[in-house]
Amino acid sequence: MSTERVTTPFGPATTAGEVVAGVDLTGKKAIVTGASSGIGAETARALAKAGADVTLAVRDIAGGEKVAAGIEESTGDAHVRVAHLDLSDRGSIDAFATSWRGPLDILVDNAGIMATPERRTPEGWEMQFATNHLGHFALTLGLYDALAAAQHARVVVVSSVGHVNGDIIWDDVHFEKNPYDEWKAYSQSKTANILFAVEAAKRWAGDGIAVNALNPGRIWGTRLSRHMSAPPASFEPESSDGVSVKDIPQGAATSALLAASPLVEGVTGRYFEDCQEASPHTPGLRRGFAAYAVDPEAAARLWRMSLDMIEDAAAR
Repeated sequence: MSTERVTTPFGPATTAGEVVAGVDLTGKKAIVTGASSGIGAETARALAKAGADVTLAVRDIAGGEKVAAGIEESTGDAHVRVAHLDLSDRGSIDAFATSWRGPLDILVDNAGIMATPERRTPEGWEMQFATNHLGHFALTLGLYDALAAAQHARVVVVSSVGHVNGDIIWDDVHFEKNPYDEWKAYSQSKTANILFAVEAAKRWAGDGIAVNALNPGRIWGTRLSRHMSAPPASFEPESSDGVSVKDIPQGAATSALLAASPLVEGVTGRYFEDCQEASPHTPGLRRGFAAYAVDPEAAARLWRMSLDMIEDAAAR
């Protein structure tokens, strides 16, 4: 694969529907986590519109069924199903993964939480790291055989520009030593998303599984921001910090690109924003990738640490 920066004709104002226009995913199987609202629902709609059989993996079954009905109504003959998945619950993850049958062509690790009050899983894991990273890590590993069986499968990991605010807190990932900080917790979970994509791409290159991460842009009004009382000034369209402020169809475009577009066939281990491969982060701007988020040694370290956490918890 070429190491040149990947560019496409699309940009920050492109919608997910525009990305998949002319793309045929007939016969492809896709899973989108967190697809009961927001950009997850819009990503699922775009994939279904292109002909994929889409599973909405959601905690909110009623919300998922409402989205599925809307997709089927708007696309006519779409094949959409709803399945329960709680990424903070190891039992739920295992049940979902083991119930999957047949190859899996597309997995969009989209679900996430942001800036939550301090909460912990039964294992004692900090909830943002557990949900945003560990949950998707366990789910994707659980679906590995299905992805490998598909040949040329794609895994899309939704990260955030928020990762530039902080690296992994290696000696205190779960805030057991230091006071909890909701934004530090969020930032490290989003850094973890990118590091996971880097290492998975390396490990699975021989299996034909492409894994890429992305920043969807700044999108106010989705459920992700429900713990914020009001949008900060930086969410306004005139914000000059470099990040693209988008509506939901635009926010889902980069996910749809990495999941479905032939323009990125064979591309793996990269980080995208605004439907382009991102450039290195420039201090003062809210875009690009931080060097620590694509460090291969850090990616391998996080993989080992994450696997140890999951295996230790399972052994209890």
